[in-house]
Amino acid sequence: MATPLREFLELPYDQLEEWNLEAKRLRAARTPADQIQELRMKYLTDEKRIKAVTVCFTDLEGRLHMLDYDKKFLLKAADNLTFDGSSVRGFTAQAESDLRLAIDWSAFYWLPSDVFGPGKVLVFGEVLEKDGAPFAADVRSRLKLYTEERAASAGLTFNASNEIEGFLFKGSRAEQAFVDTRELEFVGKGGYYHSLPSDPLRSFIDAVAEGQRALGYENEKDHPEVAPSQFELNYSYAEAMIAADQVQLYKLLCRQVAEQRGMTASFLPKPVAGVNGSGMHTNLSISQGGKNIFWDAAGAESISATAWDFIHRTLNHARDICLILNSSVNAYRRLDPHYEAPNQIKSSPVDRGSMIRIPVGNSRSARVEVRSVGADANPYLVLYALLRTGTEGALPAKRVLDTGKYLPDNIYDAIDDFAGSAWVAQLLGADVQAKFAELKRASADRCPRLLGSVIKRSEIQFHHEVQNQSLWNNF
Repeated sequence: MATPLREFLELPYDQLEEWNLEAKRLRAARTPADQIQELRMKYLTDEKRIKAVTVCFTDLEGRLHMLDYDKKFLLKAADNLTFDGSSVRGFTAQAESDLRLAIDWSAFYWLPSDVFGPGKVLVFGEVLEKDGAPFAADVRSRLKLYTEERAASAGLTFNASNEIEGFLFKGSRAEQAFVDTRELEFVGKGGYYHSLPSDPLRSFIDAVAEGQRALGYENEKDHPEVAPSQFELNYSYAEAMIAADQVQLYKLLCRQVAEQRGMTASFLPKPVAGVNGSGMHTNLSISQGGKNIFWDAAGAESISATAWDFIHRTLNHARDICLILNSSVNAYRRLDPHYEAPNQIKSSPVDRGSMIRIPVGNSRSARVEVRSVGADANPYLVLYALLRTGTEGALPAKRVLDTGKYLPDNIYDAIDDFAGSAWVAQLLGADVQAKFAELKRASADRCPRLLGSVIKRSEIQFHHEVQNQSLWNNF
């Protein structure tokens, strides 16, 4: 028998899970960066079956970008990687396009070869200015710096768990094709708990769950959601930086598994009128010295005064940060109150129309659940805004569970609230605040100002995750 010409790395799923969990443990323990870098670079040097390293970064709107570097080149040039920032919407102008890319060696993943191809590993990157300073519009770097500073100064660990809903549609790249087809077709009509084990949705969910497990997500449960062809796969909470990276990798995994089946995994908040939309319920807690400081058995709803202050600060700034949590034209369809929309600026242990829910918990699981986040939001920007707002934002003069107010029902009002907010300027800096508002207004201006009840082509064409980039010049 002929000898294979190529011998690229392909690892069994149980070994992938073991290695990825160990990498996650080292990261959660805040192992010094130089130690992790030495460990990973030695591994890449010794492992001859790796051909390329996929380095990922995320732009201001939340799109994941991937660059494949030849392994041998990367080992020689890891401290001098550059890319053209002018090709990324929301980054730099053409006249000042060069940016640097640093590797966050702690965010290293071994990949299932049957999903991503053999011979590759993946690592997340950080965007830097030409002089090596953190790039202001790289919110991942901003979240990382903030969590590290609070860990060093106060011993705080921010924990997050994101429940990300999505839809599975027939056909490859169905969102891009919507421009011509005007249709997004469900793969099945079954809803919550009603999909058969062998139907396309359940088969897709099973494959994604296998991939998640191999990537070290520590799965909890997965299931079809309320709407037809809607899915949700839940996994364990993690430190905020790990959790945000996992959101990006979760979407990438879902899209790749769907593509292999000739389907599309979509995270548009409301791709189909008349059914429930897709959210990214974001569960948050804070630990100090290994103790969950949101828990208080004697407190109201069994949460602490710290947790209640977190809730009140978030409600007080709800309209300021609404554009961060709901950053597309389509997201405001999901805030329709007819479909359990979490559009009321209030907190409740039971009312699912509340922006914030207080789930039943114990000393380990006590948390705050922010339900108003759209499935297409930038996870780094969401976690950074919520964590800083909940811990540093202004407390209202009168602390009430129900403010009697609502979140904006259209993106223009959300842009105005965001652009005029002194708190957002403090969070992001005036330059990034203006840049994000400009990007969102550009998308909105290409769409009908009044949403109506029919999904419009333009709100999908110019949705930041669909990436029909060539269309932006057709005006």
